[in-house]
Amino acid sequence: MDHFKVEELCIAFGGLKAVNNISFSVDKNSIFSIIGPNGSGKTTIFNMISGIYKPDLGRILFAGEDLVGLTPDRIARRGVARTFQNIELFSNATVMDNLLLGRHIHMKTGVFTGAFLWGRGSSAAQEEIRNREIVEGIIDFLDLQSVRNHFVASLPYGKRKLVEVGRALAVEPKILLLDEPSAGMNTEEKQDLNIWIKDIQAECDVTILLIEHDMNMIMGISDRIFAINHGEKIMEGLPQEVQSHPEVIKAYLGEEH
Repeated sequence: MDHFKVEELCIAFGGLKAVNNISFSVDKNSIFSIIGPNGSGKTTIFNMISGIYKPDLGRILFAGEDLVGLTPDRIARRGVARTFQNIELFSNATVMDNLLLGRHIHMKTGVFTGAFLWGRGSSAAQEEIRNREIVEGIIDFLDLQSVRNHFVASLPYGKRKLVEVGRALAVEPKILLLDEPSAGMNTEEKQDLNIWIKDIQAECDVTILLIEHDMNMIMGISDRIFAINHGEKIMEGLPQEVQSHPEVIKAYLGEEH
C-alpha cells in the first residue's frame, strides 16, 4: 500500500520558525485537508513536500522512500503532483498544449516531437500517441472538450483553475497537492470543483492533500483535517471534531468569539 507521511518537519526563515515539528500520515486514496489562518505555514508544508524548500529537520516518506533532498522533478517522477495558489499555466498556449506539458516527466523524447519527426511506427511516435490519449482522457474527464483548442488566457478564471488541476493529473500522480484550488471562484464554480475533487478521488486512484480557506468545502469533502497556526499543530481529526475544537475556532475567529 502506498502510504504518505511527514515526520517532525521543521523549517525556519531568518530565524523565524515557519513550520515547527509537524507530523501527520495520510491514508491511501483519502482527502486530507490542512487548514489554518493566512501565514500559518500551510503552503510552506506543500513547498517542502514538492521539493521547492528543503526542511531543516524531518522526513517526508512516500512508499517507504524519504523525499527530502530530491529535486522537484524527481519528486514529480515518484508520483507527487501539485497545483498552486496563483495559476501556473502557460497563458499563451492552448489547453491541449498545457496538458501535454504535464506529461513531460514521462517523455523520453521532446514534448511535441514524437509523431511529427519520426514514422508512426517508431517508439517516439508511439510515445506521442500514448501521451495524447492520456490527455484526451483528462479532457473528457474534466469536461474541457469545448475549450481544448482555446488559449488559456481567454478562459474564465474557474476554467483556468480546472486546467491546472488537469495538468497535475497528466503527471499520473499517486499524491495530488491542491493549494487553495477554489480561490477566486464563484459559488457555482466551487460547487463544480467539489464534484471534480470527489470524482478524482474515486476514479483516479489518487491521494489528495488539500489546502483550502472555504470551510464549507473543507467540511464537505475531507476525510481528515489537520489544523495548524503559527507553524504548529493545533489538532487533527474528523471534520466534525475539528470544526468544534475551541483552539481551531479561536485561530479562525479571534479571542472575542
